[in-house]
Amino acid sequence: MSRLAIVMPLIDRVLGWLTPLAHVIDLVIRLYVADAFFKSGLTKIRSWDATLYLFSNEYHVPLLPTQVAAFLGTFGELALPPLLAVGLATRFAALGLTVVNIVAVISFWHVLSGNEAALASHVYWGMLLLVTLFHGPGKLSLDHWIWRRIHRR
Repeated sequence: MSRLAIVMPLIDRVLGWLTPLAHVIDLVIRLYVADAFFKSGLTKIRSWDATLYLFSNEYHVPLLPTQVAAFLGTFGELALPPLLAVGLATRFAALGLTVVNIVAVISFWHVLSGNEAALASHVYWGMLLLVTLFHGPGKLSLDHWIWRRIHRR
């Protein structure tokens, strides 16, 4: 027991020194995922006719008409990543992108199931979004800054 009493404060101190690294990791996760989804949204608006074709013939979005699905998917991929990147309404943005990611996997499953790398990318993005959803945006975010300003009063 005495060894544990000596080691635990040391471990606590070392982990305390690593805390700033965790804040950087939170930011890197947000930027990485935001970049992937935003680039996908840019691809969709470059050729709207091609996007509508894909949503009509390749993506099988359940319950939504083609044009609505194309608009919502593109809007989500363009509007939510900037929020995620700067850490504003971060959990809302992460939740929205999680929905976009799930719908993408469901609607494009027939292609993704044969392409392990693409499917793995969606799983990876989903896991990173879950980190942000459950852990929050971290200290390097507008949410943190706003929260501090509100509670300082």
